[in-house]
Amino acid sequence: EAVRNNGMALECASEDVRQDRDFVQEAVRCNGHALEYASEEFRRDRDLVLEAVRNNGAALAHASEELRQDRDLVLEAVRNNGAALAHASE
Repeated sequence: EAVRNNGMALECASEDVRQDRDFVQEAVRCNGHALEYASEEFRRDRDLVLEAVRNNGAALAHASEELRQDRDLVLEAVRNNGAALAHASE
C-alpha cells in the first residue's frame, strides 16, 4: 500500500521486497525515480525501465548502461522529459 501512495517507499524496503518484480513495478509506475532503489537485475529489465521512464523520463539515469543506449527507450524518456537525454549513453 505504501508504494501505491509513494513509489519512493522502495528506498526503505527490505532486499526481499526489492527483489519482488510486482512490487518494483508498482513503485516505478507511481514514481519513476524509484528505479534508483531497485535491484541491478530490474535496472536491466527493459519493461520495468520503460514503465519508469514513462512516469519520469529522468529515471533513465538509474537504468543499466545497456538500456541507456537503447534508442527507443531513450526516445521514450525524452518524450516525457527532454532533460533525460543527458542520461543517455553514447
